[in-house]
Amino acid sequence: MGGTSSLLDVRNEGDILIITLNRPDKLNALNRALLKELDEQIEFAYGSDAVKGIIITGSGAKAFAAGADISEFSALQPHEAQLLSQEGQLIFEKIDKLTKPVVAAVNGFALGGGFELALACHIRIASDNAKFGLPESTLGLLPGYGGTQRLPQIIGKGRALEMMLTADHTTAQTALNWGLVNAVTTQEELLPASIAMLQKFFTKAPTSIQEILRCTHLALETSGTSFLQEAKSFGRCAGTEDFKEGVQAFMEKRKASFTGK
Repeated sequence: MGGTSSLLDVRNEGDILIITLNRPDKLNALNRALLKELDEQIEFAYGSDAVKGIIITGSGAKAFAAGADISEFSALQPHEAQLLSQEGQLIFEKIDKLTKPVVAAVNGFALGGGFELALACHIRIASDNAKFGLPESTLGLLPGYGGTQRLPQIIGKGRALEMMLTADHTTAQTALNWGLVNAVTTQEELLPASIAMLQKFFTKAPTSIQEILRCTHLALETSGTSFLQEAKSFGRCAGTEDFKEGVQAFMEKRKASFTGK
């Protein structure tokens, strides 16, 4: 696999597959086409003996991935929104369950679906300008790609709720203090540090790495029912007047006026 498309830049660094989200003009926002290509690369890595680990990062210096592509789902009906949520969940769950280590090299904004992608990775390393946030509540939605499930596991229920309910951005240093990221580096050192961490893993027994990843996933695994509930809630939110108002306000760059309807 590998290679460059309009949406992903993929290259090998020894045993490491480096996947770069390649929509810099859209701050690497996740649309369906990009997620499909990402899924194909994860499938390739899963079956390739030449790939021992993966790094996922974003192109440019501004963003890892600044959310999902709102223009793509703003007109969805509730059942379509639920299906969109489930599609993203399946891809991110595949990353989470991979028995090869996956590092998110977060180079700037990781918001919404982009943050949820980072949460699905096993390790997160952030550049010092990184910002994390889940702005879905400002759109009349909720995190629909597994964020309501994974974030509380990583930083605890209280802090996770604070992030989701306020939609505030969290700095790289705060993320480090909360255990959301494993390390903070400069932009220049982000990729080398990510590669160095994976190479350190590779000095250990391959079977041990695989089984540690497998068992850790089992220890933190939530039921399929809880992910389905997240997707159903995402669909219900997409059927509200508040969702329409939230998206319109976002497009018009103004503050939304929610009514609870």
